[in-house]
Amino acid sequence: MRAKRRRRTFRLLRQSFHIAGVDKILSIYFVFFLVTTVILLYVEPHIKNYSDSLWYCFAVTTTVGFGDITATTAVGRILTAVLSVCSIIVVAIVTAAITSFCLDQAKLKASDSAKQFMDDLEHLSELSPEELDELSARIRQFRLTGERELDKIRKRRKGKH
Repeated sequence: MRAKRRRRTFRLLRQSFHIAGVDKILSIYFVFFLVTTVILLYVEPHIKNYSDSLWYCFAVTTTVGFGDITATTAVGRILTAVLSVCSIIVVAIVTAAITSFCLDQAKLKASDSAKQFMDDLEHLSELSPEELDELSARIRQFRLTGERELDKIRKRRKGKH
């Protein structure tokens, strides 16, 4: 059951990336990364093979900068700077997209919960005693959560004045 839920969540996240255009950004970035790797292989005298070039680009991308390979030519340094900035931007975009997806999922869950709550209220006379007890417990929990949130807001407002 968990695996099925994870696959569904991953599929929804992938769809969310597609709708937001993040998949295109990642594709363009990946191509840029590979092209940069090839260019650096030819312009940097310290980079002797493709795996070293990949390693160097990986170190730049992750902003680790191990220092075992460095760019010495102007072209290599410019490409390194551009790759580094693009990497930071891509990480920010992906993080924002994932955060947006999680917030949307939480809103949907809250909306479904509210719809179920309203449906239960509309059909009070049809509910069993157990369902009424459950509804009462949910109302108490909702009230407590709401009061706590209001207290936090009031404390923040008092702190600003």
